[in-house]
Amino acid sequence: MPSTELFIAFLATTAIFAYIPGPAMLYAAAQTIARGRGAGLMASLGIHLGCYVHVIAAAAGLSVLFHAVPMLYMAVKFAGAAYLIWLGISLFRAKAQGEVALPGIEVKSGRRAFFESISVEVLNPKTAIFFMAFLPQFIDASAAFPVWVQFVILGTIVNLMFSSADIVCVILAGAVISRLRRSSHAQRLMQRAGGAMLVGLGAHLAFQKS
Repeated sequence: MPSTELFIAFLATTAIFAYIPGPAMLYAAAQTIARGRGAGLMASLGIHLGCYVHVIAAAAGLSVLFHAVPMLYMAVKFAGAAYLIWLGISLFRAKAQGEVALPGIEVKSGRRAFFESISVEVLNPKTAIFFMAFLPQFIDASAAFPVWVQFVILGTIVNLMFSSADIVCVILAGAVISRLRRSSHAQRLMQRAGGAMLVGLGAHLAFQKS
């Protein structure tokens, strides 16, 4: 593991990155606005679990492929962006929760948000690039732990800290919309707002320069 001074610098830098609003945080907020706090928390959990795919990839060095094969990076990037846009459009087309009074609707929405968010995170190549660019700055090749173990440990810490920021965002968004969730009209507007956020996020990722 890195020295104490380097580890403190790692934690401070990670906290700054984690609490600056980014795609994962906006995605969790969009799910909260469209489907409620429970769905937002499940989305945060799905993002957290999906991120471990990138942690393992970074530890194995697989993310280097994105640098070596630019077309692979672009293909995954556009696939992820298209998926986000599709999710946003599906929210526009879906009925508001208040229009269908089914007792299991919140559970269904949470489960759907969970699996969707795993796919969104796995299909985000920028997460893989981030781990490959960020973590090596704090890896000590002369440490007792092998390099791949250091990647896994530091990557897990990064993932946990980013997830804490996502959860804070979900709680804040949930506190705001809980006061608005009093009519089917308000629910419909929030659902459309969440869909618009997802479509906008997908378009941003698709056209953002690599």
